[in-house]
Amino acid sequence: MASPRSTRDPHAPVTTLVLLKLLVSARLRSQLAYRGSFLSDLAGQVLLGVAEFVELYAIVHNVSTFGGMTLAQTLLVFGFASVAFALGDLLMGETDSMAETIRSGKLEVLLVRPLPVLLQLATSDFQLRRVGRLMFGVVALGVGLLLANVHWDLAKVLLATATPLAGAAIFCALFLGAGAMQFWILDGRQFANAFTYGGRYVASMPGAALFFPLQVFFTFVIPATLVAYAPSLVILDLTGPAGIPAWTGWLGLPAAVVLSGLMLLLWRAAIKKYTGAGG
Repeated sequence: MASPRSTRDPHAPVTTLVLLKLLVSARLRSQLAYRGSFLSDLAGQVLLGVAEFVELYAIVHNVSTFGGMTLAQTLLVFGFASVAFALGDLLMGETDSMAETIRSGKLEVLLVRPLPVLLQLATSDFQLRRVGRLMFGVVALGVGLLLANVHWDLAKVLLATATPLAGAAIFCALFLGAGAMQFWILDGRQFANAFTYGGRYVASMPGAALFFPLQVFFTFVIPATLVAYAPSLVILDLTGPAGIPAWTGWLGLPAAVVLSGLMLLLWRAAIKKYTGAGG
């Protein structure tokens, strides 16, 4: 009689999905093996989220409105942005250190394995501690939704549900693009961070506080305001500034699809360009 512990045919081919599941499971088990270290890292990520909010609160607390938004409305924007960035960082944050991966020769190891390089990078350092920032973001978003006095309808419910996912896809694409650029600029991590972490900073604040050229740039070029601020305008029934009209609140998902496609093309071009670390 077959053992109930194993239901998979040992002779069945090992698919990419199975290998990916094994890699992620191994990473998670290794991180959970040391509970004290994991909990301290988790608490550190929560405190990082708190520190980011305190920075924003220090601004909003000293003015009646910030970019035309009250504290509760600003908290809603911050919550959407925090959840989106935490998900993007959890899934694709490892591409941020692509320059070090290239210099160390680790990329050669990834290239000879029977798995897509991008999937291997996403799972090579899957940090469960990053869930701490996600937890704080979810709490901030929940409080913001409760305090912002939203007049709900079906369209707003759908938008509020899709916004964190679309924002996460935008940040995943920005991380991917930042990693791809480091194939051409090996010391360009800080340059790439201007688009990833700089995008997070812009996404977490009311876009009306930006100068008009920056409003346009971070809406229609680097869609940071589409992560949280523009959808919040629709949910809160606000008009928005000239560079970020309220109708842009519905562009988060289309922008995520277009940006992801462009960054995947850039990534493929970068991989094709790569000829070795030179060691």
